[in-house]
Amino acid sequence: MKKWFAVIGDPIEQSKSPEMHNSWYTQEGVDAAYIPIHVKAENLEQAVASFKLLGTSGFNVTIPHKSAIIPFLDEIDETAKQMGAVNTVLRLEDGRFKGFNTDGDGFVRSLEEKIGDGHRQKSVLIVGAGGGARGIAFALKKYGYQDITITNRTISKAGEIVDALGMGKVITNEEASSTLDRYGILIQTTPAGMKYGGISLPFSVDKMSQEAVAADIVYNPLMTPFLQHAESIGATVVTGVGMFVHQGAIAYEHWLGNYPDTNSMIAQISEQLGGK
Repeated sequence: MKKWFAVIGDPIEQSKSPEMHNSWYTQEGVDAAYIPIHVKAENLEQAVASFKLLGTSGFNVTIPHKSAIIPFLDEIDETAKQMGAVNTVLRLEDGRFKGFNTDGDGFVRSLEEKIGDGHRQKSVLIVGAGGGARGIAFALKKYGYQDITITNRTISKAGEIVDALGMGKVITNEEASSTLDRYGILIQTTPAGMKYGGISLPFSVDKMSQEAVAADIVYNPLMTPFLQHAESIGATVVTGVGMFVHQGAIAYEHWLGNYPDTNSMIAQISEQLGGK
């Protein structure tokens, strides 16, 4: 019987997940379909119940439902529990829904695909303290990164991540701006630079070192203002496309048991967004 998968969010029309997963199904010869479904917050519980009734094999969860969906699932794995957010749901053999979060692992795989795993001793600055920052911080710790600092407009939110992580430190945006050249890896996790987002970077990046690695989790546009500056001074740039593709590939593996071709997908989406 044909399997079907979905992604839910509000809004949802901007998502490239359907294109990505359907391309993988074609490449792998999988009899399946992946569809976008617009779900408003007040309909989330009903949507999850409907998916269970209609027999979906799994689905992805995007903004703004990643945390709100947790009470409506039967089980979540330890990573999702630590992060307080779910982006992937698997239908188990007994019909129950289990939630996972693949964002953090997807980011680290993307980062190390570009720079290798020999930079784990470098100092890391995470800009922002939302769900993306939290997931990345936990994944960095899991992979052995030991020197993690978080900066955010609201210091208390950054502090909550550090407390949950059991390591790291918090600095203000002003401190980050004046000490930016001390960090070897800079990770921008706020919506700044997102197409049509209208949000600016939270502080000046003029002191960024040309020796730094600059990564952004925003993938549309491909080159955010943060990455444009990094590129202009000769720093190493990691776009958000790799994280997007790898988090999707990990979800695919949960659902279908194997890891799809990420290299060609990263190239395909990067080209669509104006990359080389």
